Amino acid sequence: MRSPWIAALGATLLMQVIASFMAHSLPVVAPLLTGDLGLASEAIGNLSALNAFGTVLFLAFGGPFLARLGPVRMLQIGAAMSAVGLLALASGTAPALVFAALLLGVGYGPSPPAGSRILAATAPPRHRSLIFSVKQAGAPMGGVLAGLVTAPVASLFGWGAALAVCAAAAFLAALSIQGLRRDLDAERDPARSIRPRDVLAPRTLALPFTALRLAPALLPLTLLAVSFAIVQGCLFTFTVTWLVETRGLTLVEAGGAFAAMQGAGVVARIVLGWLADRTGRPIVNLLVQGFAAAAAVLLLAALPEAPGAALAALLSAVAGFVAASWNGIYLAEVARLSPKDRISDATSGSTLLTFLGYVAGPLLYGLLVTASGGWVVPMLATAVQLALVTLLVAPALLRASR
Repeated sequence: MRSPWIAALGATLLMQVIASFMAHSLPVVAPLLTGDLGLASEAIGNLSALNAFGTVLFLAFGGPFLARLGPVRMLQIGAAMSAVGLLALASGTAPALVFAALLLGVGYGPSPPAGSRILAATAPPRHRSLIFSVKQAGAPMGGVLAGLVTAPVASLFGWGAALAVCAAAAFLAALSIQGLRRDLDAERDPARSIRPRDVLAPRTLALPFTALRLAPALLPLTLLAVSFAIVQGCLFTFTVTWLVETRGLTLVEAGGAFAAMQGAGVVARIVLGWLADRTGRPIVNLLVQGFAAAAAVLLLAALPEAPGAALAALLSAVAGFVAASWNGIYLAEVARLSPKDRISDATSGSTLLTFLGYVAGPLLYGLLVTASGGWVVPMLATAVQLALVTLLVAPALLRASR
C-alpha cells in the first residue's frame, strides 16, 4: 500500500461518521419518539446514558475480540450491531427502545480503540494530532448528518423511516471497507481466546486500567476528558429538546442548530488538531480549551426565549467549536504517551472512563431538570464542573508537557 495512512484515515473517518450518525439520530428524533411512546421528554437522558453504558461494556470486555478479529473487522461488526438496534426500534415499544440504546452503544464501542490502533500504526508522528483530529471530526460530521438528514426525514415520513435510513447507511459503510482488511488487520492475533471465561476474566477487565499507570499524565488527562465528555454528552443529548420545549423552535429549526453545533465541531477538530501539532504542546491547548468550553456553555444558557433560528444556530456553533473538538487531540496524546504494544489497552481504559462521563452527564442532567423544575441549573452545573476540573488537573498536565 503506497500511502497506508491515507487509506487508514479514510476508513476510520468513514466508520466514525457512521457510528456518530446512528448514535446522534436517537436524540434528534427524541421529541417525536418520546411523544409516541408516552415518555417524558427528559427520559432521553436515560437513553443516552444507556447508550454510553453500552460503549463502556465493549471497552471493558472487547479487547480480546479486537485482538483476535482485527480493528477493521470490529469496526464492521460495530456498525452492523448499531444498525440492528435501530431496526429493532421500529417495533415502537419501550423495551425495544432500551435494547436499541444499549446496542447502539456497544456498536459504537470499537471506534476509539480500533481507530487508534490503525492510526497509531500508520500516521506520520509530525502530523499525529491532526490525523487523529481529522478522524475524530467524523463524530460531529455524523451529528451534522443527523441534524440535516434524520430530522427532516423524521418530520416528513416518521421517525421509523429516519432510523431505517441510518441502518442502511451503516450496512453500506461496513461493506465498503472490506477491501482494506487484509492490510490493516495484518497484525491481528487469530489465536487470542474469545471464550466467555477468558473475555470475562478479571485480568481482561484489569488490562485497560493498568495501562493508565504507564505514564504519569495518562490519569489526569483522562480526568479532563471525562469532564469534557460530560459537557459534550449533555449538549448533544438535550440541545434539540431544550430548544424545542423552552425556546420555541420547531424541530427542523432545532435540528439546524444541532447541525451548526456539530459542523462547528468538525471545523474545530481539524483546526485545533493542526494548531496542536504546530505549537508542539497539545496538552496546554486542551487546558485552554477547557476554560473556553465552560464559557461557551454559559453563553448558550443565556439564549433568550424565541431567539430565532439564526441566533440559536450561532450560539450552538460557538459551543460546538470549543466543547466538541477535544477528542482527537486527547486520543493522540494517549497514543503518544503509551507504549506501542499497549496503545489499544490504554485507549480502551482511558476511553472507558471517559464514557462514564457520557453516562453520568446526561443522567444527572435529566435528574437536575426534574429536581430544579427547569433547565438553568443543569446548564450552569455542566459549565462549572468543566472549569473546576480543568483548574484541578492543570498543574500535573503542565508538568508533563514540559
